[in-house]
Amino acid sequence: MADMFVKQAKQYAEARPNYPEELFKFIASKTPKHELVWDVGTGSGQAAASLAPIYKNVIATDTSPKQLEFAINLPNIRYQLTPPTMSITELEQNVATQSSVDLVTIATALHWFDLPQFYKQVKWVLKKPNGVIAAWTYYWPEINESVDAVFKSFHSVDYEPFREPQHKLVENKYMSIDFPFEPVDGVDNTGPFDQFVLEKLMDLDDYLTFIRSSSGYQTAKNRGVELLTDNMMEKFKVAWNSDGQSKKVARFPVYLRIGKVGN
Repeated sequence: MADMFVKQAKQYAEARPNYPEELFKFIASKTPKHELVWDVGTGSGQAAASLAPIYKNVIATDTSPKQLEFAINLPNIRYQLTPPTMSITELEQNVATQSSVDLVTIATALHWFDLPQFYKQVKWVLKKPNGVIAAWTYYWPEINESVDAVFKSFHSVDYEPFREPQHKLVENKYMSIDFPFEPVDGVDNTGPFDQFVLEKLMDLDDYLTFIRSSSGYQTAKNRGVELLTDNMMEKFKVAWNSDGQSKKVARFPVYLRIGKVGN
């Protein structure tokens, strides 16, 4: 996964929307203590930066050094480059000791992980029984009827051959992703919960940069295929300008899975 995002790390850091404050307040309300959080697959540190005001310490890990170059630096965030797979000894050295973490977060990355191996690590580091794991994702931005229609055609015809199988889990709103944890207090299941929405003000360049920051676009580019051809760019331009507004609010519905480790 790390290699896939190396070339567009700067674009990824600039194009991706910030997560809503309400999401982190909801997650934090489910952890009895706010001492230590492990943000896995932190990328450029967007989630870590939002967790830092709530938790005493944040350990933010990623397997991509290029992504970490663009991470948001705050005094109580420790960024750590980790190998794609870690032994328990490496986990203790790089992340935390056994049963010491209040919360594990995975922002828009869980679908890339070796889940059985990762969940073993999560259950090892989380405090028992109320340590919490929260994983969320979002899909493509929703703009308006005109732009979304062009994108739907682009996605189903041009983009589809280069899309990774893992994206089916995202498209399915994490409903089918394995998530072997207990419901947190106040809810009777582990989700996905969909009451949170990201919003980002975009112009056409921002929108196209977002597409270029995606893994499917990079896969196509690595194979010598330019998905955003002049013809496709013109279609997006016409649709974007049809309402006379150069900037638009892009909406990204968020799908959250959350659970506690139990005994």
